[in-house]
Amino acid sequence: MTERQRQDDARHLPGQGELRRLRVAIDGPAGAGKGTVARGLAERLGYLLVDTGALYRAVALAVHRVGLAWDDSSAIGTLAENLASGGRIALERGGPGAPPDSTDARAAHTTSSAGAANAGAADAASADGPAHSSVGGSGMRVLLDGEDISSAIRAPEISLGASRVSAIPAVRNALLAMQRQAGAGGGVVLEGRDIGTVVFPDAEVKFFLTAPAEIRAKRRYDELVARGITVSFEATLSDVLRRDKADSERAVAPLRKADDAILVDSGHRSPQEIIDEMATLVEIRARGA
Repeated sequence: MTERQRQDDARHLPGQGELRRLRVAIDGPAGAGKGTVARGLAERLGYLLVDTGALYRAVALAVHRVGLAWDDSSAIGTLAENLASGGRIALERGGPGAPPDSTDARAAHTTSSAGAANAGAADAASADGPAHSSVGGSGMRVLLDGEDISSAIRAPEISLGASRVSAIPAVRNALLAMQRQAGAGGGVVLEGRDIGTVVFPDAEVKFFLTAPAEIRAKRRYDELVARGITVSFEATLSDVLRRDKADSERAVAPLRKADDAILVDSGHRSPQEIIDEMATLVEIRARGA
């Protein structure tokens, strides 16, 4: 965001009063650090965190497990509708003593796919280091039919599969209502790839977080290596570029910056610096908009 944007918002800041609870949309490509920033921003503001990525990854894992072809759109759509309507995907809080958070599994609050008003889990590789556990610092686990799949959905082939299934209209329709219900009351940070353009085009604050592909690939590579996965940086970069292409060129809800979103480059900045800047803007708008 620019100094001019901060000054423009500051000019609309009225006197003291209770802050409105806004909907904050954070979109961007894989590896931009959305999970880390969204989690930190939600904690800073006292907002609910909602991330759509875990839902699409869970669908992709289910597709993989039943052996459907990635191009079998009809069958995948039917499966997604079954998963959503049957409450078979759940994002669940663990008990006190949950392990430290991973770079990919961030969340707050408990939910199921049938009642996502308290949803939350993270999507892409983060900007602040390797994963430590499949359970978030808030104890969030992603469940499929009662099984903890928090780590399984982070495998490279499932990441690419999530991009494939997210291009299927029936899949997006099955999950869209969950996302909108989760953010309807405000006081929420939502992160994904189409939050500001499709899910909540009227969100009060929108950010588009990005970074050069090489930096995003390095973050992802470091994370995979830390988890004991053998992979080359070249292969990881190729996967990142392939997913960027798939996400931005899909016919349904392609990845793009909303016209009114604030562009934030995380390439050479710390997550905390970005969180502080975003929080300041959200607080200003909460008072003045």
